[in-house]
Amino acid sequence: MPLPPLSKKDFETLSDFRYQLRRFLRFSEAATHRHGITHLQYQLLLHVRGFPDREWATVGELAERLQSHHHGVVSLISRCEKLGLVQRQVGRNDRREVEVHLTPTGNDVLNALVGQHRDELLRLQGIFHVPGPDERDANKQAGER
Repeated sequence: MPLPPLSKKDFETLSDFRYQLRRFLRFSEAATHRHGITHLQYQLLLHVRGFPDREWATVGELAERLQSHHHGVVSLISRCEKLGLVQRQVGRNDRREVEVHLTPTGNDVLNALVGQHRDELLRLQGIFHVPGPDERDANKQAGER
């Protein structure tokens, strides 16, 4: 069964979601800039530390997490390495793979920023809401009354 067309309220909700998302991203850009790194460098550090079940990630895994091309992530890692934030190591199981690990400096920068991001997300809790089909149907029926 096809979904009904979007209502004015749906457009308002989606618009507000994009607005709040952009506000969060702008907050992140400003916070990372104050710490001397870019928002992409912060995301790289976050994905290395936040990779499930270990404290490192491969270049390919980071490319997936960042939704970026492999060669772009390699350049990003090189820039982070020059800043002393990460270090590369030969893969443990496959010597063709490259593991990316945070340095103590990278951990310090990440710890300073992640708390700020968590606090901002908590402040925005409940704002990122997109109505599901059931909720949209209920709103449509209420409008017909």
